[in-house]
Amino acid sequence: MLSVSNDFYQSWLEENYLPLIKDAASRICGCDLKVILEVHPEALSAAPPAKATIKNPAVDRPGSARALRPGDKVGPGAGPLNPKYLFASFVVGPSNEFAHATALAVAQAPGKAYNPLFIYGGTGLGKTHLMQAIGHYVHNHSKAHVNYISCEALMNEYIDSLQNRRVKYFRDKYRNTDLLLIDDIHFLTKTAALQEEFFHTFNVLYDAHKQIVMTSDRPVNEISHLEQRLVSRFEWGLVTELIPPDFETRMAILRFKQRSLKIQLPEDIIVFIATHIQSNVRVLEGALIRLTSYASLYRKPVTAQLAEHLLQSTLDQEKKEPVTLMVIQRNVAEYFDIRLADMTSAHRSQSVALPRQVAMYLCRTLTTSSFPEIGMAFGKTHATVLHACRRVGQRMEKDTQLKQAVGKLAKQIELNPVK
Repeated sequence: MLSVSNDFYQSWLEENYLPLIKDAASRICGCDLKVILEVHPEALSAAPPAKATIKNPAVDRPGSARALRPGDKVGPGAGPLNPKYLFASFVVGPSNEFAHATALAVAQAPGKAYNPLFIYGGTGLGKTHLMQAIGHYVHNHSKAHVNYISCEALMNEYIDSLQNRRVKYFRDKYRNTDLLLIDDIHFLTKTAALQEEFFHTFNVLYDAHKQIVMTSDRPVNEISHLEQRLVSRFEWGLVTELIPPDFETRMAILRFKQRSLKIQLPEDIIVFIATHIQSNVRVLEGALIRLTSYASLYRKPVTAQLAEHLLQSTLDQEKKEPVTLMVIQRNVAEYFDIRLADMTSAHRSQSVALPRQVAMYLCRTLTTSSFPEIGMAFGKTHATVLHACRRVGQRMEKDTQLKQAVGKLAKQIELNPVK
């Protein structure tokens, strides 16, 4: 049994180091051990002082406000902010410099620069990092109330307030904040009642010049079943996108991570990781930690051959060829037994229109192509593709057979596509 001081440390260790800790403890004791991490707040005060600490010049210099620590509350009922997610620890490159600049502008002038700020992009690209960096900055430089919460947690809290007749408390909590940070806002579509509630909360905060920041895995106008009045309000301020980092930025991220963790890998291994892992910053950092943890635990130098062995599953995932729009068109045409040329034809019969709409839906789901790019591939407009995606999404909710067909097609295209 090992004690940690809070939930953040528990989850971080369980996700990243538990197998290594278990392996090391078992080897030392000479038997197979089960390692359990338990939260004991007193562990922090009882722990001996660390031999070395990592200082962040942006927040730890004398006289500056401290960064939030795990478990700190930044507003009435707010969730804790990750202490690592600061502007100073965000590596800026061509793929994210605009999003970083707008987030910093919002942090420096909440409610005045861009309100609301809507950040979207794929998993592990830094959306939550930037959002929480805004929260840290505002907390450190003002007396403002900051409320950070995931949309799923917000939904659960709202349902709980309905069941316990505490809706007024729920409203007051989120309407009396100075900075509202909501992660994964696309989960708002799971309940119409919460959309209605958030619509009024948004209006109250916006009219009072309070800052609202939201993140999503897709652009505002591509969130299915989101009320149009919310779509228009989310676009009142600024919508910015995060895309996968280029090679130079990936190298910079790995070097920064090395410095912050006080670890060192050979330069050729850093180049190896940055070259072969391109899609996700989180996976990139995870690969670095995996290699350095192995080297530290087994006291072995990391070679290119060893790195390839340890990261085999990650590299296999990265090597998978991206699905193209043409591959999707060909697979859907074959599945529905229509001509490939029908995908770009003007035919509107149901036997052609439905497969074409399904193909458009899968293009949007399985690729990173935008609506205009998909439209060009089908010889259609942006609006036509948007309508097709919404139409297929709505039909699948009622038509089990269509839902199964689309799911089967998606799996086939990802695993064994007809090329």
